[in-house]
Parts: sequence; structure tokens; C-alpha cells
Amino acid sequence: MSGFEGFEKRLELHFFCSDGPLGLGLRRLGSKSLDRVLSTVHCSVVSAVGNAHFDAYVLSESSLFLYPNKLIIKTCGTTALLRAVSLLLHLASSLSLYPLRCKYTRGSFIFPAAQPSPHTTFREEIIYLDQALPPSLLRHRKARILKSHSSRHSWHVYSASAVAYAVPDGPITVEICMTELDRDASELFFRRTGESNMSGHEAGKEMTRRAGISAALPAGPLSLICDFAFDPCGYSMNALEADRYSTIHVTPEEGQSYASFECVVDEEEDIEAALAKVTAVFRAGVMSVSVSGGEEGWIEVSGMACRSRAADDFPGVGLITYQTFVVESEIEGKRREGGRNLSVESGSAMIPSSTKGCHHANT
Repeated sequence: MSGFEGFEKRLELHFFCSDGPLGLGLRRLGSKSLDRVLSTVHCSVVSAVGNAHFDAYVLSESSLFLYPNKLIIKTCGTTALLRAVSLLLHLASSLSLYPLRCKYTRGSFIFPAAQPSPHTTFREEIIYLDQALPPSLLRHRKARILKSHSSRHSWHVYSASAVAYAVPDGPITVEICMTELDRDASELFFRRTGESNMSGHEAGKEMTRRAGISAALPAGPLSLICDFAFDPCGYSMNALEADRYSTIHVTPEEGQSYASFECVVDEEEDIEAALAKVTAVFRAGVMSVSVSGGEEGWIEVSGMACRSRAADDFPGVGLITYQTFVVESEIEGKRREGGRNLSVESGSAMIPSSTKGCHHANT
């Protein structure tokens, strides 16, 4: 079985300026340079918007964000994201920008056999990054799979940094992956009768409106939204609010439905509020949440039960946590059917499911 791969690959590169003030930095990269990068990855720009702080691009496969000193690129499908690393470093050096740290993350692919090199295995991705990055970043390097209760859900993390420590009091990045979307929620991201002749921008605005996307964003209606609808289904959106971004991508086909949401928050207290808004929109059966840059603490999702959790420190990044959740009704149904004791997995320890949620004294 094969279909469209919703799970994204995500690359984040940070730079420092070796020649005077930073200025616009990476935002000086022109359209020809970006086209070269995206051609290497096998995707293209379909929409773009910017503000005083950064530029955001909706891609044919996910998103690209350019700040003066960093870039974040997420691509789904059968894109070859890591093939762009060497070119990105070369283009940055032409602007007197040199790499400070790199972080690469992804979930477990739905269709791993369809992935091109160097994404056939995590081991291959690690080897490729080790060869593409300069020795200065490999001084502090770590790669690990944060596993869950199911082999279908794991979080792959690679980080390399010129310095071992993370930036103190930096922003917190929340990455959410959702599968088994509610059917009614999925149908919101199919073009309706009368929308077939609309442009991707026009149909995207309709999907944003009827799904209530604005209400799910940390900044709500204050966000500047750049949205795009694909044909006959599928949706991508970037939202900008000052120097913070949010991004949503939806693959709504039945049997392989998937949605992702990523945002940046300042306080850990904001994470659960963001999750509550997202779950109200997509009503997913299964959800995984990764938090980078926060302190050690586990989150809860209303209406969902935590099935597993893992955490580790990574150079230049700090703590990354990973949790998986399923709807509580599914847990209860399986208990009734099989009488099994479903548990929350944390590393090698199994925590009895009679303790609700993920806050446990023995972890």
C-alpha cells in the first residue's frame, strides 16, 4: 500500500555573521537561490508573505521560514530535504553567514519504502548529515530515536552544534502530528462544489474560514495568515505574529489522514492551551507532541490519554520531549473488549494506566 506521505521532515539551521552587523541576513537570498534549493528538494513555492521579522513561504510540500540568522524548512511527501544542506551552507557563506547549529527532526513515515535517499533510514540520514555539515558543528553532535509504545510512532532527532549549551530563555517550539482525523473535520479540507475553479489562494481562504483555523492559532485573529488549498484536497497555512510563526498542513484522505501543527510559544503554560485549540479543530484519534526548548515536564491533552513519553537533552537545543496520545474513548473500548491493562510507557518503565494523564511521581 502507498499514498501521499504526510509526515514532514524538518530542518533548522542557525547561523552567525562573521562580517559586521547581521542586517537582513538570510532574507537577502533571492528567488533564484531559493528556487535552486527547492529544486534540489523537489518542491516549489506556491505562496509567500513576510513582515518586519521574517519571511514565510508555503511550499508545494509544506513550508519554509527565513529569519536573518536562521531558517526552518519542512517538507512532506517524497521530498529529499537533506540534499539541500550543502547548497544552503554555500549560499549562507556567500552572505558571510556561517553555521552555528543544526537540528533535524521527523516522525515515523507512513510509507517508508517510498522515501528517496538519503531518507530511506534514520541511519542513512545521520551519515548524510555528518558528511554535509562542517567539522565545527560535529564537536557536539547527538542522534537518537525517541520511541513510543508503537513502532508506528517514533520521533527521530539529530542535532549538531558548535557549542554544547542551548540558548537560555529561548523560544519553545511545539510540533504536533495527528493521524486518524475525524471524518467531518477531514472533509473541511476537500474542495467543495463551486471551489474547483478557484485559485489555491481563494480556496485556501475558504478552508481557513470553515475550519476555524484562526481560533486555533496562539495569536488568534491577530495573525497574518498565508493559506493555500490543493486540488482536489489538502491544505497548507503559515501564520505570522511579530517574530513568531504557526504552520498547519493537512492531508485529509481517508485511511491515511494526517495533519500537522507547529508553533512557537514563550511560556510552557501556553502549550496545553494551544493543544486544546488544535484538538478542537481536527479531533484526531492519535496525536504525538514534541516540545523543544522547554523544561522537563509532561503535558496533558483534554479528551486524550497519554500512551508513551520520552525525553533527552540535545546539544545546542536543550531538552526535547516526545509524547503520544490516543482518544480516551478508544482506550476504554479496548479495555472492555480485551480486558487488557493498557499502560503509559516511559523509557523502560511501565506506569499503570490507572493513574490518569502523564504526571507521575515515579518518573
